Amino acid sequence: MSHDLLADHIRDPHASWSCGRFGIIAEFHRDADEPVEIRTEPDLVAVTDRGAIRIERQAELRPVAYETISKRSDSWGQGVALCLPRAAARMSGRTVVTELGPDTRAIRPQDREALLFDLGLGGEQAETCVRSSDPETIALMRSACGQPLLAQPAVFQHLPRLSPHRVFYGRLGRVEVYQAIPAPGGTSPEGPHTHVLPRLLANGLDHAATVPVPDGWSAALSLYPAHPLSRTGDEPASFDVDRYEAFQQIMRRYGDAELLAGKQAAFASAPAAAPDDDGDTRRQALGLRIGQRQSKWLQAQGVRKSTVAES
Repeated sequence: MSHDLLADHIRDPHASWSCGRFGIIAEFHRDADEPVEIRTEPDLVAVTDRGAIRIERQAELRPVAYETISKRSDSWGQGVALCLPRAAARMSGRTVVTELGPDTRAIRPQDREALLFDLGLGGEQAETCVRSSDPETIALMRSACGQPLLAQPAVFQHLPRLSPHRVFYGRLGRVEVYQAIPAPGGTSPEGPHTHVLPRLLANGLDHAATVPVPDGWSAALSLYPAHPLSRTGDEPASFDVDRYEAFQQIMRRYGDAELLAGKQAAFASAPAAAPDDDGDTRRQALGLRIGQRQSKWLQAQGVRKSTVAES
């Protein structure tokens, strides 16, 4: 079932993906009218001129669906952490820049002779790399080898101009970004891009605290199905019931039962247990808050909430 779930979303231009860990991620997005090559066997692959993603079949894959509270009072977050047992997911955890040789597992054949450099940013669930055939870029990266990247400001100064491919990968797959790196202080481009946030990296976390990765598991890849709320500029948000129900089906199969119970209490206008130190109660309380937000949109659409919650 999980392969079918991922295959459905690799075809969906409104779904997005990420690879990495807390503070350093590569994101893959594409436009609905953007040319794309898609394969679903044996691996799941999507390739555009701006980036690519490959997800490999893994028998131990465990999707974990979740919803979170958003800073916007009328919204919420949603996603699916793609988890493997921690021991099976473990990568090198390198802490210095390291030359790895040609990237023979590159998604596109034309990239397989380019040189791959691990940035040495630590973490055991994903390798965070750059790739290039450009002599100037290769010389810059070789000058940094054997040293921590964050201690070398000259490398950060030159990388945006050189803009090597960014390649993040783990045991489950990889995301490649071909677009240029924005200049310092610039805005991330639409479509595939990366974020390196040293302040967050310093926390040493695999994932944000709001993502419920089970103990003993690791999630280097994540899926973000199309969100039911969409906004354009200063226009009021619109709500897509079909997108909402599509993700609720995923939640019912792969989500947390206690959070779902809290949402059901909100839909039934029933009180949920007060939050305390009990994990189940905290998850119910979170579900109640999310359900209250969703309930307002469902009511505005004339959707009978019990039908959505229980179907």
